[in-house]
Amino acid sequence: MVPVGFLAVLFAWPVAAIIGHGFAEGGVFTVLADDQTWRLAGFTLAQAAASTVVAVLAGMPVAFLLARVRLPGIAVARTLVLVPFVLPSVVVGLAFRALWPDGGVASIVLANAFFNVAVVARTVAGLWAQLDSRAEDAARALGASPWRAFRSVTLPALAPAITSAAAVVFLFCATSFGVVLMLGGARLRTLETEIYLRTVNLLDLSGAAALSLVQLAAVVAALALGALARRRRETALRMRSPAVLARRPAGGQWFVVLAAFAVLALLLTPIAALLLKSVSTSDGWSLAGYRALTGHGADGTLAVSGWEAALRSLRTATDATVLAMVVGVLASVLLVSLRRAPSRVAHATGEAMDAALMLPLGVSAVTVGFGYLVTLDALPGDLRTSPLLVPLAQALVIIPLVVRMVLPVLRSVDERLRQAAATLGASPARVWREIDLPLTIRSVAAAAGFGYVVALGEFGATSFLARPDSPTLPVAVSTLIGRPGELNNQLAYAACALLMLVTAAAVALIDRLGSASGHTAVGEF
Repeated sequence: MVPVGFLAVLFAWPVAAIIGHGFAEGGVFTVLADDQTWRLAGFTLAQAAASTVVAVLAGMPVAFLLARVRLPGIAVARTLVLVPFVLPSVVVGLAFRALWPDGGVASIVLANAFFNVAVVARTVAGLWAQLDSRAEDAARALGASPWRAFRSVTLPALAPAITSAAAVVFLFCATSFGVVLMLGGARLRTLETEIYLRTVNLLDLSGAAALSLVQLAAVVAALALGALARRRRETALRMRSPAVLARRPAGGQWFVVLAAFAVLALLLTPIAALLLKSVSTSDGWSLAGYRALTGHGADGTLAVSGWEAALRSLRTATDATVLAMVVGVLASVLLVSLRRAPSRVAHATGEAMDAALMLPLGVSAVTVGFGYLVTLDALPGDLRTSPLLVPLAQALVIIPLVVRMVLPVLRSVDERLRQAAATLGASPARVWREIDLPLTIRSVAAAAGFGYVVALGEFGATSFLARPDSPTLPVAVSTLIGRPGELNNQLAYAACALLMLVTAAAVALIDRLGSASGHTAVGEF
């Protein structure tokens, strides 16, 4: 009941309340009939589709590098490709602003693709590493060119993983908030940023509710496609024998390897641009931005210092991670139990709950945040004024990631071990403690670390719920970048560099734990 209750009270209820308010005001159907609404929807889907295509094209060579190539430095490349996926959206937005100060559609598409190359690379590599290369070698021996052998033999086998990755990337790009807000400004808006504008600036609940309905329909479609593709990928993995060992590339494979390293170099470009921007001023190189972290920005722009905002981020991320781990691990145990049950009803319930747990990734964070302000006063203690308000919203984002990391490992535990322990008199709690926990502890630890860095950089819901006197670091960065003054600009870039370095260090540890357990959040979406 804990995961079901958490989702019902802290997700379904606030979202339903906002949509209900919109219908009550009577403007939903007017907004749905407005051509501007469908132009926004069209741009949202178009930029998401373009970003998905770029991410897939860039991720495929990297997937080959990770799955089939044995060269020095592959472990570093495996970690490096994961860093953009967990970088805060504010960091990525500012990094691309350093490259494209004027923003635009191209910068939005490339920034979203930058975020999601890891999803394609790690998801496809997971299946590619399990493919028997002898089928492709046989096609080559029969006279097929390397491209034809790949197109006719390997690509169809990889289709489930590519489709699964593309569905997830499309979902993330369609609901992108921080990147579009930073690079699109007032000129380019998606459904997500328009919901934010109508809710926060215009208090147009009916318009926001209508846009939320359109966005929710697209999200459900993407989740359904992603779930279908994920089941096909899991089936493909079960049907494959352990892979042939990675080997040094030969012949035309070197072009693919070079393309993969070119992609990795391009992934480093925005990061390098951000670091350079953090130490450059109109007078030359300077560490003024980093020194300003102890202050409140130019003319007291911030209510707290940069370091205080960073500490607030650390505390909030800790609270959110603890909440998400409790709910996410319990949900994973429940889903495994439902899948092992002999009843078809239990299986169907498990599938429905698995899909429901993914919904918070696709529903507007602004909708959820405003829903909290509308509904949570009805609960004892009025959570709207509680310090737990922001961690609760961030936990909603982390829970799907925790489930996707822990659930596959729990499913892989041999049921015969559990049955043998139960036969020898172990209670269910002891079976979990003695069998399940030792086999899943690395994955649980990696999920906690992964959730922590995601919460550390969460911007969508936090930007709406955080109070001015207690901002997190991403919210402080957003405030600084919108204010005039070179010191504010330097402080914003220095804070982003700090966030990025902390994230990169955490990802290195997470990837080590995830590799040891065989699963990562990216690889299991």
